[in-house]
Amino acid sequence: MLPSELTADQFSAYPPQAKRLVTAHLNLLKNLPPIFTPLLLREIKAYDWKFPAEQKEVDVQLAYLRSLSGDQLQQSMAGFARIQLPTELTNSDWINAPELFSQRLSASLWATNQIDSFRAASIRYVNQYQATAPPEPLPVRRLTIVVLGEGVQETSYPLFGKLREHGVYYTNVDTDGGLTKLLDAVQARHRAHPIQFAHWYVDGGSGLKVNDAGLTCVSYASLAPLRLAVLNKLRAIGQAVKGPERLQESLTSMQPEQFGLTRRADTATMDHFQLSVFTEGSGTQLYSTTFVQWTAHELLRRAQPLTTFVRFAPRQKQRPMDEMLADEGETFPVDPEGSLVDADMGAYYIWLNQRRLAESNQASFLVWFEDHRQALMISPTLRAGTVSRERTSLDQLLARTGDGGRAIALPLPLK
Repeated sequence: MLPSELTADQFSAYPPQAKRLVTAHLNLLKNLPPIFTPLLLREIKAYDWKFPAEQKEVDVQLAYLRSLSGDQLQQSMAGFARIQLPTELTNSDWINAPELFSQRLSASLWATNQIDSFRAASIRYVNQYQATAPPEPLPVRRLTIVVLGEGVQETSYPLFGKLREHGVYYTNVDTDGGLTKLLDAVQARHRAHPIQFAHWYVDGGSGLKVNDAGLTCVSYASLAPLRLAVLNKLRAIGQAVKGPERLQESLTSMQPEQFGLTRRADTATMDHFQLSVFTEGSGTQLYSTTFVQWTAHELLRRAQPLTTFVRFAPRQKQRPMDEMLADEGETFPVDPEGSLVDADMGAYYIWLNQRRLAESNQASFLVWFEDHRQALMISPTLRAGTVSRERTSLDQLLARTGDGGRAIALPLPLK
């Protein structure tokens, strides 16, 4: 089927907001290349449970495309129009399953040596529509806090090796009340800027007690029922389908209600997000450290928060894969030292993800070795690649993140 043959009644299964978007832009969708319409529908179909930042991205794309004349639209889509699609893709049900079209498209582009052409067309298109709607100034500088090393008494592992050249390495941090101070700071930022999905707390264990109901919280322990349900699906699907591609396709098509989650509109965004962490992330179902890293990656990419507080917890020790896939919720020995190494690399990747966001050059990043004196701070107010051995506190480090968009420079000596 070609996009030119689309009709409004073919989208009856779409959620309410997505259906309205399709109806309002049906003529546009009918004039897009066969490769592009399904990809845009993938974003539109999920509109109802996207984060506000993602919804805005869809809105900007649609506004840009609608603003183009016929000739301009043809020029903008020229790179996509030149890509040849196999019949099995054009004949697939890309209206109701655009996410499966997207997955199979990737394999087809690689197999036909068209991936470079697609990438070039995509970069050109993204640059074009983003230029029409520059990001609005942030109400406060972004802040990401990472805590790692729970349960580790001593270690010879050189922490923050990949981050030290970018910030200040502190070796004499006061540990008194450290977690409470960090969580209080995160909650204070939410109270000052109470924006939905703008302030997050992710924990690889049970999580700290949070008094602020508006803070978006995700923990490995609280999602145990969902995690185990996904593992059960993995086992069942793995016996019924052949190959990792078909397994991933089956998981991608799953909906929250199939895992016992409610169908309430006010929880739809988080239900879909939490499910995607386990169905799209590799290893998130088995290791808490992988769960934390992937959750942080996805929330930074999708929700684009102002505040992100991430705490790694010890993961289970490695066991044969068959045993881990057969996990029924039993408690297994943990590996604090191995988890520390995982989390240290995870912290580096989280910082890289923060750098992809708007105004990242003004953002701050703090990573702390829990209950120990080592921390590292990256901030526009600090001199990168330096070491401070002077006694300081987490409160002082947090003050360097700024308030109300203005950095506060404290006299912390660097040695």
